[in-house]
Amino acid sequence: MGVLATPREAALAPEPEDALTALVGLVAADLEACNRSIVARMDSPVALIPQLAAHIVAAGGKRLRPLLTLAAAQLCGYQGARHVHLAACVEFIHTATLLHDDVVDESQLRRGLASANAVFGNKASVLVGDFLFARSFQLMVEDGSLKVLGILSHAAATIAEGEVLQLVTQNDLTTDEDRYLDVIKGKTAALFAAACRVGAVISDRPDADEAALAEFGMALGMAFQLVDDALDYAADQAKLGKTVGDDFREGKVTLPVLVAFHAGDAEEKVFWQRTIEASEQTDADLDLALRLMERHDAIRVTLDRAAVFARDAKAALTIFPDSPIRRALMDVADYTVQRAR
Repeated sequence: MGVLATPREAALAPEPEDALTALVGLVAADLEACNRSIVARMDSPVALIPQLAAHIVAAGGKRLRPLLTLAAAQLCGYQGARHVHLAACVEFIHTATLLHDDVVDESQLRRGLASANAVFGNKASVLVGDFLFARSFQLMVEDGSLKVLGILSHAAATIAEGEVLQLVTQNDLTTDEDRYLDVIKGKTAALFAAACRVGAVISDRPDADEAALAEFGMALGMAFQLVDDALDYAADQAKLGKTVGDDFREGKVTLPVLVAFHAGDAEEKVFWQRTIEASEQTDADLDLALRLMERHDAIRVTLDRAAVFARDAKAALTIFPDSPIRRALMDVADYTVQRAR
């Protein structure tokens, strides 16, 4: 499934996985050090903690958020080791939110494997998520910068606010697009922005560079979540790594639903009100929801919105001189959208 792009852009854009592979290659040594830090900091004399934490880490994931911290530091010419531990901190914040989210959503799959809560239970998942949050704050304190502590702790609080806002908007079709964007800004994009921003902060770069990297991360995170919300209705289960249609079954009000609902006729609106607002669903309803989304081009609209954010992300990086790491970050912005092809 494509997105808005000129023929030249489409021809020049790297293959989705190539973009991420190129970025990983540029920060490979730092990423290996980050992974070692993650494993070391997951350790605990309470055996269940490293066991459960290792389960979710082993489930895969592209380490995109810590990659952004490492890449931003390299873009800013940083020399030192602080970025490695802060990248691990970012990954712990993200992993903790995954553990909590899967409990809230009652998810059974995470990246194609049984979720931690499905294997270990809800109580253990919540408590180990708390442990990882605590570890992230230990890393922040050890870094010694109040500014870094402020950025990452604010991001952690914003993620929680975004998740609560999503809970409030769940099953509510009066939610407008702006409020939906507020949800994804909080629950996803805020951590992307913080992950990038700290790379400039530890490099003592000017405020303009710091702001540009924060803008890049925010726009990238918005694009990433929009594509995820589209994939929930447009991907096969093996590619998505979770059950297709989970958002529908949970009554989440995402952009594909909003587009189809507002474009629909009276009969279609009744369908969405029954399935999303009243949570009265039959086995056939997901297929009908997919047909209605196709009728109103809801997935295309969502991916077009994501493409705009991806272009904004790339534009934010033009303040930096051309370099392999800048090009790799721009390609990753394209990758976030191209993975829905």
